[in-house]
Amino acid sequence: MAAPKPQTAVVTTEDVGKLPVTVLGGIGPALLESLGRLGLHRAQDLWFHLPLRYEDRTHLTPLADLRPGMRAQVAGTVEAVEKGFRYRPQLKVAIGDDAMQTLLLRFFHFNRVQAEQFRVGTRVLCYGEVRQGNGSLEMVHPQYRRLTEDAPVVLDERLTPVYPATEGLGQKRLGGVIEKALQRLPDEAELELIPPGLCAKFGLTSLREALLYVHRPPPDARIDQLIQGHHPAQQRLAFEELLTQHMSLKRLRAAVRERRAPVLGGDGTLRERWLRSLPFQLTKAQQRVVKEVAADISQPRPMLRLVQGDVGSGKTAVACAAALAAVEAGFQVALMAPTELLAEQHLRNFRHWLEPLGIQVEWLAGKQQGKARQHALRRVAEGAAIVIGTHALMQEGVAFARLGLVIVDEQHRFGVQQRLALRDKGLEGELVPHQLVLTATPIPRTLAMSAYADLDISAIDELPPGRTPVQTIAISNARRNEVIERIRAACVEGRQAYWVCTLIEESEQLRAQAAEAAHAELSHALAELQVGLIHGRMKPKEKQAVMDAFKTGELSLLVATTVIEVGVDVPNASLMVIENSERLGLAQLHQLRGRVGRGAVASNCVLLYQPPLGQLARERLQVMRETNDGFRIAEKDLALRGPGEVLGTRQTGQLSFRMADLARDAHLLPTVQQVGEYMLTHHAEQAVRLIERWIGGAARYAGA
Repeated sequence: MAAPKPQTAVVTTEDVGKLPVTVLGGIGPALLESLGRLGLHRAQDLWFHLPLRYEDRTHLTPLADLRPGMRAQVAGTVEAVEKGFRYRPQLKVAIGDDAMQTLLLRFFHFNRVQAEQFRVGTRVLCYGEVRQGNGSLEMVHPQYRRLTEDAPVVLDERLTPVYPATEGLGQKRLGGVIEKALQRLPDEAELELIPPGLCAKFGLTSLREALLYVHRPPPDARIDQLIQGHHPAQQRLAFEELLTQHMSLKRLRAAVRERRAPVLGGDGTLRERWLRSLPFQLTKAQQRVVKEVAADISQPRPMLRLVQGDVGSGKTAVACAAALAAVEAGFQVALMAPTELLAEQHLRNFRHWLEPLGIQVEWLAGKQQGKARQHALRRVAEGAAIVIGTHALMQEGVAFARLGLVIVDEQHRFGVQQRLALRDKGLEGELVPHQLVLTATPIPRTLAMSAYADLDISAIDELPPGRTPVQTIAISNARRNEVIERIRAACVEGRQAYWVCTLIEESEQLRAQAAEAAHAELSHALAELQVGLIHGRMKPKEKQAVMDAFKTGELSLLVATTVIEVGVDVPNASLMVIENSERLGLAQLHQLRGRVGRGAVASNCVLLYQPPLGQLARERLQVMRETNDGFRIAEKDLALRGPGEVLGTRQTGQLSFRMADLARDAHLLPTVQQVGEYMLTHHAEQAVRLIERWIGGAARYAGA
């Protein structure tokens, strides 16, 4: 958001928050640019740039009291220094205290001058996280400063806030700018935007005092409360942030509802013909959701509905029923999926189901070139009934004749701007297309109440009959050969298996190399079996050929990257091995596991991990062993990783909360909804100012 120019006239207290940060003094072009990268343009942006956590530098911890996982400040004397270059450069410094205890400081990035600072006998003050090293406790890259001999150690008087920062802007400088802004904080009456009557009714404490407390915790502050986010000052700010989020989504929903949408619905003939042709019956949950969607799209206002259902619950069939209603009414349908593999799976299903009914299903993907692409674009512009593809559907040059329904699969994988771009393809005067959003990542109720306040939500909470629960075990990579033998035994019995390779780096090239290495190893170890390979860098035709060979049983084992996470259905596959499983989140592990257990045979999932396991990884693998319930897994995922990670929306600005934590603060949501409804109805102007204060320029995308 562009910062307003400084006013030469007298500035009222109400306007202070909107003044550009440059009025604070001492802010040159470089600092201004760094602040801008953090979205800090005005004084009030700095007031609400809240600490991520706190560091306690108010006392020293004796080396004997250190425990792995704690963050602590220690003082000691350098006893030994060692520089090593065996695998990569590292500097090891042993410090000791008067109680004859020792702590190792380890640095991987250092220069000659830094190394020379640590002479034997030098006193140092260090702050960092304590880890268990080989045989001793250590701190990796602690913050430190040298102490003059015999001088007393000067400690901080209060907790040190740690703010979200950016490259080139350290904590000390950022904290100094925030302190200057806090000196201009107006009094309570002018700072508060929630009406006094509501504050009194719901026991909301002073906003001004809350801000000053979290930025400047007093020496006697309860550090346990602050670290857990339970302090009343933090809860007051979390409440306002959740309130802002809720009201912005409600306003966006209301704005969309003011538009008109085409009425989609014919006499149901096409849908009945399709249902009769299916080799299975829709479950009761599917039938219920089909009715909910049909009721929405038969109205002249835009549908905004999220359909969530566990892996294999039959969301595609629900989407197809909605698409047929649109086609009957003479409108086009666009179905967008995040990967080509998933989009291709939808394409095969829709063509298999609908081409016998005489319905044209068009394909549009980014890799289409030349004449094939031109033909596809022309058919879409001429009115192809159903168009399926990836984000290529939103590119320039893609024009629809009469787009009436947009279906977005696994929507959390797309940025919010992308959803808007596809919806805008269907703008026709005052008409906008209906939106149906599908997700196989079950969303916890607390998250749905806040993150999807702009959507109606349907849940397919029943799996088709005949699905068997998957037994899950976690095994150390040291027992890799046992796992390979288990695969041999299963495949000799006529079953099939997946071996999934994961890498921490987000690089298709590195993933492909990891999969190729595993493919070579397994082909050699299991020479009597046919072993296939699939990864994201292969051409679509190559991927399809491998998948077809696996589906028909020509291949016993398929080595794959996480491209198979969604949309692959091979009922005979009853064993899955996930390598480096400790590196994946719960939602992704659950998605991958959903590729087995699709037939009548008992299925197994082996989580192969590289020890030692961290606390978070251990908890994730434990949850996977305990349950197949997608909703329980989603609740745990939310508790472990936070909402931005669970929804994949950190890049959109939607849920990068500064203070609120949906798992921790769910108890605030009922009050948030009451206050939000009242403010939107009776105090609309203050509601808008509150949204602008917390969300600013991101408001357009916050619930699109």
